[in-house]
Amino acid sequence: MAKKKKRPRDPEGRMSLGEHLAELRDRIFIVAVFVVLFSIAGWFLYYPLYEALAVPFRELKGLGYNVAINIGGVAGTFETHLRLAAYIGVALSIPVIVYEAWAFISLGLKKNEKRWALSFLFSSGPLFLAGAIFGYFAITRAIPILMTFGPNKEVLQLVEFRDYIELVVKTCMVFGVAFIYPVFLVALNIVGILPWRTILKAWRWAILLSFIFTAAMVPTPEPITLLLVTSPFLILFFGAVLVAYILETRREKRLKKQAAFTESGEYVPSQIALPKSLDDAYADSHKDTGGSSES
Repeated sequence: MAKKKKRPRDPEGRMSLGEHLAELRDRIFIVAVFVVLFSIAGWFLYYPLYEALAVPFRELKGLGYNVAINIGGVAGTFETHLRLAAYIGVALSIPVIVYEAWAFISLGLKKNEKRWALSFLFSSGPLFLAGAIFGYFAITRAIPILMTFGPNKEVLQLVEFRDYIELVVKTCMVFGVAFIYPVFLVALNIVGILPWRTILKAWRWAILLSFIFTAAMVPTPEPITLLLVTSPFLILFFGAVLVAYILETRREKRLKKQAAFTESGEYVPSQIALPKSLDDAYADSHKDTGGSSES
């Protein structure tokens, strides 16, 4: 049987639709394998994570409140164990998911686009993780406060553990996504859609929306807690303005140097750094003409 010849790789990286679909299939398969493997590991991490999630209720019991975690149904314990293991598997697979998504997208990007996309990738990952951790501490701090509004401490408050897990996961995801919104502001600035002055003009809306978001996600009656939880969003917003200002200022200086070089028509290497090939070609052409330039 004749061996099937492999299609030669396009030097510009172009691929047919079938090749793109095959590439996507392979990367989804890799992600699925890692999710399953990490979910198996998550099965054994269930009890340590359960202890971490039960901290707010232990604090309430220590204060004299009658609080209990409920896992209903005959197979409720197994279902909860399996559900939490799957959440752990997905959470631990996030670096793999991000990498595989980047590897697939980068096939259609140019060299300079890959550089910017890679920088956004590596900045988004830590910010998402920081947001998820921040969301965990925010929700676990809010629950003891919210559960103290009962008529008295003797009232039994049952907490469905499945609903509680979903609440924690959703909160962590929302805070993780909220922490990476400054990356999108900087990206829009880089492509020239959103100047830094336009971003800064929206500072009042940014403060208002940050407080509304925090109040909706962590509904605590304490103004100090609300301010502390909102402060990271404000820091990230003004940090994005600063980064956009620095990048835009550098672009403007580079464009001014290029414009000055074009208008003068003189070879001034100290004013603008040309690529080496263009630099040598320009110098060689001036050697042939005795160093004079013609307009």
